[in-house]
Amino acid sequence: MSEQDNLVLRLAGLRKSYNVGKPNELEVLHGIDMQIGAHDFAALVGPSGSGKSTLLNMIGLLDAPTAGELYLLGRPTARMSDAERTALRGAQLGFVFQFHHLIQAFTSIENVLMPLMLTQGKPSSEDREHAMDLLAEVGLHDYANVRPSELSGGQQQRVAIARALVTRPALLLADEPTGNLDTKAAAKVFDLFRRFNKAYNCAVLIVTHDQRLSAACDRSINLVDGRIVSDESNLRS
Repeated sequence: MSEQDNLVLRLAGLRKSYNVGKPNELEVLHGIDMQIGAHDFAALVGPSGSGKSTLLNMIGLLDAPTAGELYLLGRPTARMSDAERTALRGAQLGFVFQFHHLIQAFTSIENVLMPLMLTQGKPSSEDREHAMDLLAEVGLHDYANVRPSELSGGQQQRVAIARALVTRPALLLADEPTGNLDTKAAAKVFDLFRRFNKAYNCAVLIVTHDQRLSAACDRSINLVDGRIVSDESNLRS
């Protein structure tokens, strides 16, 4: 397998502007070139206002670039229709946020199954078995029929991680995933990401302000004023 074949994500000259064609047009991403391989475990870091959220929205196919191209599993996406991007996002991307956005009326397993329910309707027995396996992986097998209001913040975050992985995504995007957790719970979440990165062959990109978290990743990508100023390995030879 070539290095190109091993790529999950490739950004080529990615630019994003707002108010295009108006006197107050503002470009916030200035030609981003970046690659994420199938086994990568990387952190995207940078000060507030550097463009991290905008870039994450591009990578997550939630917004289209103004110029340049984003390839997901080799597929160019910039000119895809909204429906095409939605389908690709649902099949190949998993999302974990600082705030878990669980549906309060649903049980843990129903929340985990939600991405599959949105794309294919009623989940199959195999889907439910997979969801239960994921809940077991995050230590919540016995909480499958419990609603979010009965779970701690750390437990809710683990349900959200299981939900993000239920579609077996090629790339997991985590936006400040430990920002509202205590040190112990944050360490557990990080360990889960590590385990899934290896066990599920799922590339991981974590957006974080936490220097300790970014240093624990294999790679740190530093974004400043809409430009990547460094992309360094944290691995010691």
